Amino acid sequence: MKVAVVSDTHYGDKTRNLPTILFDRLEKVQPGLILHAGDITDPELLERLEEIAPALAVRGNADRLNLPEGEVVEVEDLKIGMIHGHQLLSLNAHFLTLKALEMDVDVLIFGHTHRYYYDTHSLYGRKVILLNPGSPLFPRMDSPGFAVLHVVGEDVSVERITFW
Repeated sequence: MKVAVVSDTHYGDKTRNLPTILFDRLEKVQPGLILHAGDITDPELLERLEEIAPALAVRGNADRLNLPEGEVVEVEDLKIGMIHGHQLLSLNAHFLTLKALEMDVDVLIFGHTHRYYYDTHSLYGRKVILLNPGSPLFPRMDSPGFAVLHVVGEDVSVERITFW
């Protein structure tokens, strides 16, 4: 299954234009699920994502939407956790890995930094994938885009989609 991972779109607070480039690229990917790691800021964006595929989102620090702080979803044999990241003292790999272990997930998706990050870490004998898809509209010292998880059973690979 393909899972599109998006974060920090800030539609409604930083822009009033729906990000058509994001929707075009998502439609080309044809994900079975879309995960948004927060800072949506307007329910219209989430509704538009739902037109492409089922979408789940967590609340970011700029959101005033009624969304959960964290979410765990099972995709095939993989447990994927999602937070925005502003709740943590630091977004370093150690804190994020500890959060993934606390949530008992194989993959932890987070946002907040507006910068792509992907790595695998091991702690206490557990391997955890950490993924920040960056921001498709407001990247910080990075390219705009999102990520795609390719999940087969408990195996996962990550593809980065950039707009230019």
